[in-house]
Amino acid sequence: MKNLVVLTGAGVSAESGIATFRDAGGLWEGHDIMEVASPEGYAANPSLVLDFYNKRRAQLKEVSPNEAHFCIAGLERNYNVNIITQNVDDLHERAGSSKVIHLHGELKKARSSKNALEIQECDGDINLGDKSADGSQLRPHIVWFGEEVPEMDRAIEIVSKADVLLIVGTSMQVYPAAGLKDYALSHAPIYFVDPAPALDSSGRLTVIKEKAGKGVQMVVDLLSF
Repeated sequence: MKNLVVLTGAGVSAESGIATFRDAGGLWEGHDIMEVASPEGYAANPSLVLDFYNKRRAQLKEVSPNEAHFCIAGLERNYNVNIITQNVDDLHERAGSSKVIHLHGELKKARSSKNALEIQECDGDINLGDKSADGSQLRPHIVWFGEEVPEMDRAIEIVSKADVLLIVGTSMQVYPAAGLKDYALSHAPIYFVDPAPALDSSGRLTVIKEKAGKGVQMVVDLLSF
């Protein structure tokens, strides 16, 4: 089976009803990004940050995977599929995808405030006073602005072995994730699905100016030829 690597961003989950902060002028659910997605914001007001992610976690229970998630999962019938997502939701997994790397962490996990490798499952709220096994305050297992992206080396290795690269619903503006496409083999075709793409078709790059659900299905049809 050929290696198909899928890079996904917020545009994939948007059709399930999950808000994307970049579509709202730098605000995420009414909050300045740096208030709720930076170590400084957490240090300044941990209760606000914990409540913010508690609400995002609760919202996950109210939404379902959409056509894009299911189409991507279906590609496993014909390809060795690895998904590298910037999304912190679990919609890829719920749609049936078996190999998913979350570059920016996962809402349904919590971790130690002292040790980023001390991670545990989390299906409910995280409150002030909730402790990790090492005695430190639990925090969301989210990679905030200014923090290292621990899965980056693994993601680079996977992209470097891709026979086909599919990019869906991401602005390709957030680094280091945006640089992943540059590690693809020189002969590997790249498909980029986004309703407002920052790139144009050229050479091996095919840009499909559509929302995730319709655009991914178009790529599936192209790959079937």
